[in-house]
Amino acid sequence: MLRYFAPLTLAALIAMPAMAQNAVPTTPAEKNAIINAELPADQAAMKAHVMFLASDNLRGRDAGSPEYDIAAQYVAAQFYAAGLRPAGDDGSYLQRVPLLSYKPSDKGSFTITPKGKGATPISLEFGKDYLPSADPTKAETDVTGQVVFVGYGISAPSLGRDDYRGVNTKGKIVAFFAGAPSNLGGEERAHLGSPATKAVIAQEHGAIGYITIESPVTAKTRPMAASSAGWDRTRMTWQRADGSGFFAAPNTPGLGTISIAAAEKLFAGSKTPWATVAKLAETENPKYKAEVLPATLSVSLKTETKQVVSYNVAGIIPGSDPTLGSEVVVLSAHLDHVGVGRPNAKGDTIYNGAMDNAVGIASLIEEAKRFKASGKAPRRTVMFLAVTAEEKGLVGADYFANNPTVPKDKLVANVNLDMPIITYKFSDIIVFGAPRSTLGPIVETAAKGINVTISPDPMPEQGLFVRSDHYRFIQQGIPSVFLWPGAAGPGKPAIDTFFAGNYHQPSDEIVQGPPIDWESGVRFIEINYTIARAIADADQRPVWNKGDFFGTTYKGPMAK
Repeated sequence: MLRYFAPLTLAALIAMPAMAQNAVPTTPAEKNAIINAELPADQAAMKAHVMFLASDNLRGRDAGSPEYDIAAQYVAAQFYAAGLRPAGDDGSYLQRVPLLSYKPSDKGSFTITPKGKGATPISLEFGKDYLPSADPTKAETDVTGQVVFVGYGISAPSLGRDDYRGVNTKGKIVAFFAGAPSNLGGEERAHLGSPATKAVIAQEHGAIGYITIESPVTAKTRPMAASSAGWDRTRMTWQRADGSGFFAAPNTPGLGTISIAAAEKLFAGSKTPWATVAKLAETENPKYKAEVLPATLSVSLKTETKQVVSYNVAGIIPGSDPTLGSEVVVLSAHLDHVGVGRPNAKGDTIYNGAMDNAVGIASLIEEAKRFKASGKAPRRTVMFLAVTAEEKGLVGADYFANNPTVPKDKLVANVNLDMPIITYKFSDIIVFGAPRSTLGPIVETAAKGINVTISPDPMPEQGLFVRSDHYRFIQQGIPSVFLWPGAAGPGKPAIDTFFAGNYHQPSDEIVQGPPIDWESGVRFIEINYTIARAIADADQRPVWNKGDFFGTTYKGPMAK
């Protein structure tokens, strides 16, 4: 975001020391001086998109809101102006996304029945012993089964981890700790630690439901009782044709979380005492032995749902090659942000989302213009896709990846733009996922051609490769990368500053946010265009590198 400075000439502004340029504006004159500063046409175009999309009038572009719909229409109009053909529903630029919000409608019930004839059932206490989940697939969920403890609930033999080894979980409820061991690679750890991934693994092993056990480690910093205030928060997914909510493992619903106190009751009489498991949980990278517990657990849940409609926006430039033209390279960015929320110290309640992700959408629009301005159609078809509900869990991208508006088997690559931080003069770029497929060499060659170096992921522990919309394409077996300005020189301090003070905050805006370097923004657009053009014009479609974890996990037409 652009901070505002005293009304000076542009030359004087550029000459100012960095600290002075970062000063927070205090008067309308200081703000207006920067708002009205003249920029070259390409920088002005980018800034204009961000000014509109991140304005207070769009109230944070929350998916499903009227303001988001205005933003979607704006992007559709810009796609039309850029000469893109509609690639949404029924000849339009818009793809209707049937969202479904859901939450627990009551506190549910959890009952443990110890092993043994005539054993007295134990009713668990809400908030103290358990917190219920919600099931988007049905209004009422009733599950009863013997419980099997499976450590972290991870099965990844290629990484030397199989928490299901030695037990039969068919027809049973599995119980596991949240997260994943730290000795796994950051991207693999983020993927395997996801509740959705664990649900799929549990379903593949025949489980009828899963529960998460409070960890003795997390209990010290954030006990379950502290989480009870948000037990009934609303979540979001997309709606299937039959009206049910999409869940990756519909036969194995998440039932809820149980506390350490409840775990002691659940493990009563087990071969491995709970005290032993709890002690092991406090060690680094523990490996647990899977065990069928003697108790039976009965869970009843009720879920409240609400239908919400939002839109993806899609436009294409048809490919020119008689053979490759039917293949589609998708360039994506999310259009939504988090809407209106808690006020900050200044009383601002609008989370404008300028960097996250109005800058990404502006880059997408201007990149489309460059394709058309080149006068040369790409060999492959290039789709420009603005997706909804990324902030709700990558939902709009997931809907498109499962219900694309072009033949699914023709989707060959995805390049995603999410929150490029352009507050500094970057000298390198980060390409998350580049080492995993033949997209890597294509991107590297393209970057060298415009004198840009590629740097490794500066935050591998964050697992960013699976935390934005490209992940939904990966889950369909499609090689994907995620681009960011790099962390060299002033990059890392700028990235750290944004995450510390602006990420998902009302200050992610043009007026009071960090200063946006529009020249760097245009350079980022040019880099993206060069990379996308290289992918679209390459002789061979991208494929996963042999043995890559994601390429083998999500086997698709591009897996070796």
